[in-house]
Amino acid sequence: MKSKQELTEILDFITEYATYLLGSGVHTSRVIRNSQRIGVSQGVDIQLSSFQKSIIITAHDEHSREAITRVVAIPALPISFERNSDLSALSWDALDERLPLDEIRRRYEKLIAKPRIDPIFVLITVGLANASFCRLFGGDWTAMGIVFTSTLVGFSARQQMQARGVNHFLVFIISAFLASLCASSALFFDCTAETALATSVLFLVPGVPLINGVIDIVDGHILIGVSRLINAMLLIICIAIGLSATLLMIKDSLL
Repeated sequence: MKSKQELTEILDFITEYATYLLGSGVHTSRVIRNSQRIGVSQGVDIQLSSFQKSIIITAHDEHSREAITRVVAIPALPISFERNSDLSALSWDALDERLPLDEIRRRYEKLIAKPRIDPIFVLITVGLANASFCRLFGGDWTAMGIVFTSTLVGFSARQQMQARGVNHFLVFIISAFLASLCASSALFFDCTAETALATSVLFLVPGVPLINGVIDIVDGHILIGVSRLINAMLLIICIAIGLSATLLMIKDSLL
């Protein structure tokens, strides 16, 4: 039987854990399973409902009939598949090894304190990936070089604006505009300029919200799934606005 203080401590940790996962790009069903797994390891039943900006989570002790509910905002965090995988493994360790709450929290804090990938390394790998997309869609080597450079400009601008807390819709519009404007230099070379322009903004495509939105809908979490898809659609519209601004400038009002 859990006292109210013990139940509160368990709920507070699971709430922090669940919101961290949701903010890091984990789909809802996985967050619920992980949270309930930790709850079972502590002898507590966890029920969780997720929305786009917040979650409602309840911890219930069947023996004492005590129940506590929290409504907590979901933080905006960088997406990290490695960290999400580590935190999911932590929930299994908690269940299999019957870890006490203090040990679970210690391991959790150790995991989230791990240094993230160097931003310069991320910048270069994203540039190479986008240049590879250019090649995949029929671009030549000159177009690939231009797309690589354009991606460095657009993605670095995105990193700087996100670090300063700029509205993410504005971040996508400006990043798409800068990347496509740099890629428009391909028009002055004998290369596949149209492919370079089209692929210069692909690094902005919101793949994680699109995938998570579909998974959530399939799993029955309709509200947050639709919310994620709408958010992804708005981001795609922002990309189109930035690219359209470039085309209006350099293609003689082609649009």
